[in-house]
Amino acid sequence: MLVLMGGTSEEREVSLNSGQNVCRALEQKGFQVEALDFKRDNLNRIADIAPDVVFIALHGRNGEDGTVQGYLDLLGIPYTGSGVAASAICMNKIITKKLLSYEGLPTPDFIIMKKKTFDRAAFVVRSLVKKFGLPMVIKAATQGSSIGTYIVKKEGDILPAIEAAFQYDQDVLIEKYIDGTLLTVSVLGNENPCVLPIIEITSSNEFYDYESKYTPGMCEHLIPARINEDLQNTIMRISEEAYKSVACRGFARIDFMVDHKGRPYILEINTIPGLTDMSLVPDAARAVGISYEDLIEHLVSLALEK
Repeated sequence: MLVLMGGTSEEREVSLNSGQNVCRALEQKGFQVEALDFKRDNLNRIADIAPDVVFIALHGRNGEDGTVQGYLDLLGIPYTGSGVAASAICMNKIITKKLLSYEGLPTPDFIIMKKKTFDRAAFVVRSLVKKFGLPMVIKAATQGSSIGTYIVKKEGDILPAIEAAFQYDQDVLIEKYIDGTLLTVSVLGNENPCVLPIIEITSSNEFYDYESKYTPGMCEHLIPARINEDLQNTIMRISEEAYKSVACRGFARIDFMVDHKGRPYILEINTIPGLTDMSLVPDAARAVGISYEDLIEHLVSLALEK
């Protein structure tokens, strides 16, 4: 068993944390485990080790985006999580939202800004405010852990936020801000997925940003979420539909905002969600009696399913 962790993305430290937890869990389950801090110069180590299965604990680019998955497919080595297509789609928030819209699944209204054609003119700011109002959300297209995400409340902050997001990506997503409750749904399985209990997230910061996610005491995970049964059933159904629409495998986490009228909106789909001590998928699993070690073992068994 080979665990890939670390990597080269902005989420490297989170990945190392996830990977170390995964290694401990696999060892407790009796697996022979080797860890690899994955970088470009040790790519060939995977072929040299020739593991029976790879547990991918990489987050962000060059790990969660289908690149590593494609390499492992070429080597013929099974791996945890989704395949190339689903990984690439879900890593790109713009493509994800286009697919969700096509499938008729609810997601906040959005437009796309491209760095090559971006115009700093004042009319751009006015048109954005006219379309979305304030606040609005500005996101780099292919980052995770809320990196490159900005909630903008003032007209004067719109252009600086777009330019900051362009530091991470050539494409930027500008999205209607949904004021309401943040929920997340973990899904396990391949062709017949199981939807785990919905988690409501509260944060000490204005939104659930990188600091809130990984600093003890700065967020709460509430299980069960404080929503009525009808809304719970609706969100669980939408989550399963989204998971199947993108052809996810193994596991994923789907984030939602619910507005004050009780309308849910999908924000994004994470195909390799965190597996740290503060992560959401392990919390959802524990809520139905699945220990962290059992969860990790189950993900390995799903990776080996044909």
